[in-house]
Amino acid sequence: MSAAPAYNEDKGGSAGSGEPEYGHDPASGGIFSSDYKRHDDLKAMLDTNKDSLKLEAMKRIVAMIARGKNASDLFPAVVKNVACKNIEVKKLVYVYLVRYAEEQQDLALLSISTFQRGLKDPNQLIRASALRVLSSIRVPIIVPIMMLAIKEAASDMSPYVRKTAAHAIPKLYSLDSDQKDQLIEVIEKLLADKTTLVAGSVVMAFEEVCPERIDLIHKNYRKLCNLLIDVEEWGQVVIISMLTRYARTQFLSPTQNESLLEENPEKAFYGSEEDEAKGPGSEEAASTALPARKPYVMDPDHRLLLRNTKPLLQSRSAAVVMAVAQLYFHLAPKAEVGVIAKALVRLLRSHSEVQYVVLQNVATMSIKRRGMFEPYLKSFYIRSTDPTQIKILKLEVLTNLANETNIPTVLREFQTYIRSMDKDFVAATIQAIGRCATNIGRVRDTCLNGLVQLLSNRDELVVAESVVVIKKLLQMQPAQHGEIIKHLAKLTDNIQVPMARASILWLIGEYCEHVPRIAPDVLRKMAKSFTAEEDIVKLQVINLAAKLYLTNSKQTKLLTQYVLSLAKYDQNYDIRDRARFTRQLIVPSEQGGALSRHAKKLFLAPKPAPVLESSFKDRDHFQLGSLSHLLNAKATGYQELPDWPEEAPDPSVRNVEVPEWTKCSNREKRKEKEKPFYSDSEGESGPTESADSDPESESESESKSSSESGSGESSSESDNEDQDEDEEKGRSSESEQSEEEGKKKKMKKKKKVPEGQEGGSSSDEGSDSSNSSSESEMTSETEEEQVEPASWRKKTPPSSKSAPATKEVSLLDLEDFTPPSIQPVSPPTVVSTSLAADLEGLTLTDSPLVPSLLSPVSGAGRQELLHRVAGEGLAVDYTFSRQPFSGDPHMVSVHIYFSNSSDTPIKGLHMGTPKLPPGISIQEFPEIESLAPGESATVVMGINFCDSTQAANFQLCTQTRQFYVSIQPPVGELMAPVFLSENEFKKEQAKLTGMNEITEKLTLPDTCRSDHVVVQKVTATANLGRVPCGTSDEYRFAGRTLTSGSLVLLTLDARPTGAAQLTVNSEKMVIGTMLVKDVVQALTQ
Repeated sequence: MSAAPAYNEDKGGSAGSGEPEYGHDPASGGIFSSDYKRHDDLKAMLDTNKDSLKLEAMKRIVAMIARGKNASDLFPAVVKNVACKNIEVKKLVYVYLVRYAEEQQDLALLSISTFQRGLKDPNQLIRASALRVLSSIRVPIIVPIMMLAIKEAASDMSPYVRKTAAHAIPKLYSLDSDQKDQLIEVIEKLLADKTTLVAGSVVMAFEEVCPERIDLIHKNYRKLCNLLIDVEEWGQVVIISMLTRYARTQFLSPTQNESLLEENPEKAFYGSEEDEAKGPGSEEAASTALPARKPYVMDPDHRLLLRNTKPLLQSRSAAVVMAVAQLYFHLAPKAEVGVIAKALVRLLRSHSEVQYVVLQNVATMSIKRRGMFEPYLKSFYIRSTDPTQIKILKLEVLTNLANETNIPTVLREFQTYIRSMDKDFVAATIQAIGRCATNIGRVRDTCLNGLVQLLSNRDELVVAESVVVIKKLLQMQPAQHGEIIKHLAKLTDNIQVPMARASILWLIGEYCEHVPRIAPDVLRKMAKSFTAEEDIVKLQVINLAAKLYLTNSKQTKLLTQYVLSLAKYDQNYDIRDRARFTRQLIVPSEQGGALSRHAKKLFLAPKPAPVLESSFKDRDHFQLGSLSHLLNAKATGYQELPDWPEEAPDPSVRNVEVPEWTKCSNREKRKEKEKPFYSDSEGESGPTESADSDPESESESESKSSSESGSGESSSESDNEDQDEDEEKGRSSESEQSEEEGKKKKMKKKKKVPEGQEGGSSSDEGSDSSNSSSESEMTSETEEEQVEPASWRKKTPPSSKSAPATKEVSLLDLEDFTPPSIQPVSPPTVVSTSLAADLEGLTLTDSPLVPSLLSPVSGAGRQELLHRVAGEGLAVDYTFSRQPFSGDPHMVSVHIYFSNSSDTPIKGLHMGTPKLPPGISIQEFPEIESLAPGESATVVMGINFCDSTQAANFQLCTQTRQFYVSIQPPVGELMAPVFLSENEFKKEQAKLTGMNEITEKLTLPDTCRSDHVVVQKVTATANLGRVPCGTSDEYRFAGRTLTSGSLVLLTLDARPTGAAQLTVNSEKMVIGTMLVKDVVQALTQ
């Protein structure tokens, strides 16, 4: 508060024109001013007849409020001016009244008639301000007046007044919840508003008053999606949050049915030319023939929401970007969620408060969708200027992203962080190293050795944290680390941190058989200092004494009795109770309690190793971006994210009938906009949105298209979406258009969907010349009626024609279908017409006898790469041939089988540029110029998987489409057989012991005890060579990994009873572990 020396100054503040000096204003209440004269000058100014003085006084009062000063004693003087004729004064009076009407309710009620007159004022700002003040007077007696005012304002010509009415609804609801039914009517009316100014406010009112009434959203869903791009940022956040919950109740999960494909999907989804010839009624008949469980096809309204929110990832508001990110995480197919990673990483350049919230959400996302953030690993590296909480969150993300490929880089980073001066951060880093060691088995020894080296660090806190983490890691393999336990025992003299001392004592007690000489001496030292130790250490001393008494009572009996006697008289009752309990349990008494006979089982029972998990593991049950997620506790007002429905509710509830004149009025406008909008950016956005290639260009074109959908055109765009839904679901009867126009639109769709992505290339024109002339005549007419965003579907120029085969694909918008990488349904067997393809595929024919004969040589049978539904008639399978790849011996040879089940040739079949993890490389197959209908072809490609089972993701491209596919190898296909003698095998096996040896016991079923079956199953699972063996009950196999050439030795020791032991020796511990799992599964099936 400033002193007020300027008593002699004019009442207007500083002399001359301009702003008054508020800091020296006597009205702001100086320390010497008396209360009874406080603000007298302002009151005098407000009582004058001059508007200029009133305006000056109101400016000073509002400035005081803005600085946090209390101006409530001026309420009577201000409220008198509410009827002032001057608009500027009246605005400021209403600003003041909104602030203080709740505190001075009685005085405000005296002016209620003036507020009611203000509701009729010609100025929209005055009308809105009057309603705002009225809703701020929280007195139940004026509820009817408020309700009447809100209803009138909801029908006001000004969108600003309607927006204020929406803001007043939650205030009235909190004052009197009995008005809910009337308020819902007002909300329903305002939801139908087509202006962007009102949309966000009314959705907020909907969320406050009746979030359960989703039936109010049905008719307005498409309009809200289309208006979203133009709503203010606050409104965008509210609408996106509401639409996320709406979508979870109205659409099917995009991941649940991806792998369910019925036998005849074309019949159900494509239709046929005969059906088309039968007329519109045939579509209804086809819809009744649909199978009970269909492959997942995204609802067009679900796609509309994803498409219209995607451009908002480029918003300047961090809250909007976060809202879109949570929407994609909760609603989008797995293949599309990746687009949010780049936007979230961009937010990490913002203020530390924003970083904190974003990193909390990224930490949760990175547990389930780790691959999404792996390319941005370096963005999460820690800067020395980061606050501690940001450092710890980045550390959490780095630990979640660590995998076999990047773990060396991550551990190098961690080594640097340990030298930091921030002790909390160093402790968190050591814990992160422990988690990496737990999650990635092959670096466990490296991490353990590094932590042991930290035990010699000068900083006691670093040593203490290292001890705690080492204790957890040693529990996984205690037998191999007796030396480390001895080293830790020596540290008891130096380490003073209670938790670390307690951890060492627990380790020595738990594994006292590994250190039989040291353990009693540690107990002796602890007995000396028992009384001075912390409580947590005393409890562990009692435990150590009890365990040593049970295992080595000869040396430790007296020590144990001494420790228990000291504990019996300790100040802490927990320690006294533990001492009495332990004495009764381990020291046999005359009564001989029943428990004392089982003391060893109680104290020395084997304990499971602790699981080091992320603290963010179970946070995703809260909606991302919410306060509840941030706090990891349910906050007041939080609404649970609903589960996906088992069956999709009726989508026709979102259909809206649009007056015919609306479309006609906008038709010419669209025609003008169309040409320049689509001409240059035809190929910029990818043909399918389910793939995540080139997100920048996609979102760029989408933002353009979304900005086209202004408030005036939203209704007709909603109608277009209705048409999409009607045609894609095959429900012609639900169309709101006339039958004749509906037929035209349908035929237009059939031409556009399959080929429109590239805008009519020359090859399409050549191959599609057989189309009927009636369709080409309609093209120019129907083109005017349809406007669609560029990234969803491109326009077909009038010159390009549609071939009969494209009719098959018309009912599916295949960008909405994300094909699974492996499908259980095998594609149709087609006889190859190409001699080269036949010769190349001789080892793998379609005969049912071949798999059983060649399984040891050819590995697993055919697996599906691209289903013919997703591939628009192109079916692709693959097998691992186990033949050396001619281009590079380090590569796995993969045979790819293409089959064209459509009625048109597929041209220019080749591989797109793959986006591969580090180390993985692909040798592309030669381009197939043309694949005729019914023809199949076989090619060979090589993939270097870098001795890991990470998937190789790439694109299969034709002249018109791109399909995103993925090949993930079984671990058994990453190796090639090696032929060794028995002696060589034993010699190599002796070198690969300890951590390089994995053993598993199993029981062989009766069907798997003959030599032939065992060898066949092992070689079918892993590409290994048989090694001769002198005994009949032992089987040996050997191979080398393709990339690094590391030996993999497999031994199966089988007994006639069925009991068996499988041993794998390999330098690659991860490969060895996975191989054991696969072989055991194959043998026990």
